[in-house]
Amino acid sequence: MATVNKLVPCLWFDNQAEEAAKFYTSIFKNSNMGTITRYGKAGFEMHGRPEGSVMTVSFTLEGQEFTALNGGPHFKFTEAISLEVRCKDQAEIDYFWDKLGQGGKEQQCGWLKDKFGLSWQVVPADWVDMWKKASPAEAERLMTAMLQMVKFDIAALKRAQAGK
Repeated sequence: MATVNKLVPCLWFDNQAEEAAKFYTSIFKNSNMGTITRYGKAGFEMHGRPEGSVMTVSFTLEGQEFTALNGGPHFKFTEAISLEVRCKDQAEIDYFWDKLGQGGKEQQCGWLKDKFGLSWQVVPADWVDMWKKASPAEAERLMTAMLQMVKFDIAALKRAQAGK
């Protein structure tokens, strides 16, 4: 029996589900496109979608399965949910920042919105450990440095934590 992910985020798009899935799978090396389902006659009645148009696209990024749904213009992405990309080094941060940010909007503290409006956090992989191991003074310096950044600079964060 195939392994089934218990939790699969479903991302609601107006009509860009397939385009978004292709975009995301082109960025992450360990990724693939899955099944594409299409609306039948009932799709027009329920969602105003033409028969045969894409309804859902399944795709996998780094072992995490996702579903992209063309559900119409009723809902938009907000920063209330974001996908965190934990990067092993500055080169990875730069890569994901540049790729995911194409056509999107950079935000403060390692956040960006992609061209579909989905929020991402591009952070160092040891981000949580940096905070857990920080003394109160180190945490204060780390926070001050972080709040001045858009894209994270790992070396600058470590210098700030160390008080340099």
